[in-house]
Amino acid sequence: MPVLIFATHNPHKLQEVQSVLPASIRLLSLQDVGYKENIPEPYDTLEENSRVKALTIYEALQRDCFAEDSGLEVPALNGAPGARSARFAGDHASDAENLAMLLSRMEGISRREARFRTVITLIWQGKFHQVEGICEGTIATAPRGKGGFGYDPVFIPEGSQQTFAEMSLDEKNQFSHRAKAIRAFCDLVYRLTAESDSR
Repeated sequence: MPVLIFATHNPHKLQEVQSVLPASIRLLSLQDVGYKENIPEPYDTLEENSRVKALTIYEALQRDCFAEDSGLEVPALNGAPGARSARFAGDHASDAENLAMLLSRMEGISRREARFRTVITLIWQGKFHQVEGICEGTIATAPRGKGGFGYDPVFIPEGSQQTFAEMSLDEKNQFSHRAKAIRAFCDLVYRLTAESDSR
């Protein structure tokens, strides 16, 4: 059974990933392995931030691990907040403050297309692999729903009238960028495991 460390301190992300991963993959959080340091996210792209987070944990623990970086990309805001989604209103901003900043920046804008994107970096036996998941949608004019986290109360995925925050986790996973990336990630892990077994 593959054992992987997920490089996150975010319990919401851990819950979403565990809800999609098959039982054949054992997932450990940073709390499970006693890693309490903050992980750097210094770059302007999801790809680079995902890579540096995975590398930080791999260098510290010398164990197979993966990291993800997700962002909301709004074309009307030139792709913002993007890789700075968790820090849109400042380095220590809350979800509510980031959400308020987004709605403020989009006030009066009729073009409300957006997409959520997740990039996962896996370090497996010392080698880097990356996959991604994308969810297209639009930004609502006001928050709706009590579930989810981050920008979920204002993001309406294509094919639905509900925001992510109005959905159950199972419903959200039918659309979610993170769920799509995790499915691609699972396919990658299965392939790598099969390759290892065949050697």
